[in-house]
Amino acid sequence: MTKQRRMSIPTAALVLISATPVAAWWLIGDLTNEEARQLAAEGVELDYAIRPVSLGPVGDRIVGVLACIGVIGALALLVRDTYTCRLDARWWRVLLPLVGAGVVVGFAWRVLTAGGIGANIGAGLIIIFGGPLLAVLLIAAAVAALHLHLTRARRNGSNSH
Repeated sequence: MTKQRRMSIPTAALVLISATPVAAWWLIGDLTNEEARQLAAEGVELDYAIRPVSLGPVGDRIVGVLACIGVIGALALLVRDTYTCRLDARWWRVLLPLVGAGVVVGFAWRVLTAGGIGANIGAGLIIIFGGPLLAVLLIAAAVAALHLHLTRARRNGSNSH
């Protein structure tokens, strides 16, 4: 039972980090504007920075709902484990930037796959501003994880003497 409990925290963290971009993507929805939708309905070919991938309305909804359930369930488990001191609260310094990065990725995907006529200004803006923001979030998570690792190594080294 103890081994299973220890595995639940990394599994929950992995589910949270991997499901967040999908949940954000689904909750944000298609960002194609109404004018472009009307033109597409009239048979005009829309321009895309990246063509969207879809499993159809039902498939997209299933994937989105499952991702949201995964995020909520993982968050609930991790918060509970933090409250009961099974998860060191300092790990949230690693998890929160990664969750933020997931939201940025989900939003960026929606912007990059929005249909339009002509240039997608949002795609350029998301690359200019979203790329550096994503880098900062990932670096913050890496620095926090390294700090936790070094703290643990120092503590284990001082306990062995």
